[in-house]
Parts: sequence; structure tokens; C-alpha cells
Amino acid sequence: MTPPKSPDTSPNSPSGPGPDSSPSPWSDLERPPLNAGSLRRALIRPGGLWTVLDVLPSTGSTNTDLAARAVDDAEGAVLIAEEQTSGRGRLERTWTAPARSGIFFSVLLKPSEVPAERWGWLPLLAGVATATGLSRAAGVDTALKWPNDLLVTVDGEERKAGGILAERAGAGDEAGVVLGIGVNVTLAAGELPVPGAGSLALAGAQVTDRDPLLRSVLRSLEEWYGEWRAADGDPSACRLLEAYTAGCATLGRRVRAELPGERTVVGEATALDTDGRLVIATEGGGREAVGAGDVVHLRAE
Repeated sequence: MTPPKSPDTSPNSPSGPGPDSSPSPWSDLERPPLNAGSLRRALIRPGGLWTVLDVLPSTGSTNTDLAARAVDDAEGAVLIAEEQTSGRGRLERTWTAPARSGIFFSVLLKPSEVPAERWGWLPLLAGVATATGLSRAAGVDTALKWPNDLLVTVDGEERKAGGILAERAGAGDEAGVVLGIGVNVTLAAGELPVPGAGSLALAGAQVTDRDPLLRSVLRSLEEWYGEWRAADGDPSACRLLEAYTAGCATLGRRVRAELPGERTVVGEATALDTDGRLVIATEGGGREAVGAGDVVHLRAE
């Protein structure tokens, strides 16, 4: 599986400007700023994965910033932004959201002992870890749309509340992957940029305090990454394939895959293969494994 650049970290794709935010960090008392010191004390420990944690009041893209530091930073660097002004997703889409309305962060991983051909599992791993962490901390069911959109249910309808972007960074012995994760937390209905977007709050989350949400997601990511790395990246041995399959809302659905070169494949999504590709039973009776592209859930006929 080719190390991906395609999964979309934007909970709000397609792009669209969100409401303007005030420069004052306490202008919205329902959206207080994160406490970097508290997060460091909770997450950085001897022998743990997370080594550096920074919180920026605003930046263009945490992925861009962290990728620029990839050669110099040790594995486990975490960069969080209260607001992203040039957040990036798949197909170079951009998006914005109100300041402090979600969790927007990137992490740097350098799994040098894992065969590079298995690094393509990292964004799917991040999807499982994020869904698990949010379900634990927010008390809301979170599903995955292949490859790694995060779905919640709002008024009986599936909505995209988050996504993940994985990019290769660095070179040689310092080569790694920057994983960017974005989740809409407190966006209200009037703040959603597109009809298909959602948020944890709209899905009835019991907790919308971003501090415990971030802690839970980063701890879950550390757990899953540790197991995957210990298994040399084998998705079956570390139960990643099993977990992703169990949490994937795409499987068993009729889908349309829009592939590079303006080609489409329509059929039933039946499984993931060992490379993390989506296997589609086509309407012509064949089977095709899709490794990149847009996948649309189709209504049952």
C-alpha cells in the first residue's frame, strides 16, 4: 500500500469559510483555550511515545508546520492549533472553522523498524485510534468511512465530523509520517459549512471539553501505534484489520468509487484486503481493490 497523501483531514470538506473569530482567547467562554502545560503533564512521560507538545493560537496548517520540523524533531512531536487558517485536505481542499471549535493537531511518527510498504496503514490506524478515543471520552458512537473519515449520527443521518491526512516527511534515517487529525467538536448547526458536516455536540456528545478529548485520542493513538509497531506493521497480528473492519460503516454498503483518471467503480464494498484497500464487488460480477479515490455511500435501491 503506497504511503498515502490522499485521506482528508478536513471535517468540513468541501472548503468553505467558517464564521470569523475574535482575536481574544476568552471571547467565547464556551470555547476556552487549551492548557498546554496541563496536556504536557498528562501525556509526556518517560518511555512514552509523546516527546514534545506545543499549542499554537493560530497557524496555517499543523501538518505543514510539523513536516518542516520532521528532520530535527524526535518521533512523538505533537503540534496542536486552536485555529487553522489554511487547513488542508485531500485534493488540496482548504477549510476553516471557528477558533477553538474543534481539535486540530498533527503528530510525527518515525517507525523505522517497520517495512515501508506497511506505512500505508498509519492513517487507517489513526482512524481507529481517534474513533476509539472519542467514543471513550465523548460518549458518542463514531464510525469510519473508508479510508478514514469520522462519522457521527445527527438526527438519524450520518454526518462527517472529522478526518485524517497522512503525509511523508523527512528523508533517510529521519524519514517519517506526519498524521494530521481534525475533529469538529462544538460547531452548532448554523456554523456548519456544508449540509453533510456534523460535530460531536450535534451528535449528543456527553463531553465537549477539548482537553479530555485530546488526551483520550492521543492515548489511544499511542496504544494502537505501539501494538502495530511491535507487530512489525502487520495489520492482522495487531488486530488493526479486525478493528477497522468492525468500525467501518462503508463495508456492506453500495458505493461509488471515483478513481484517478475520471474512472468510477460501482458495487458493494465487501472487505479490506491486507494492504488496506477497499474491495468492491462490481455490478458486472467482478471484484476490484481500490487504494485511492473518493468513495460515496449510495442509497439502497
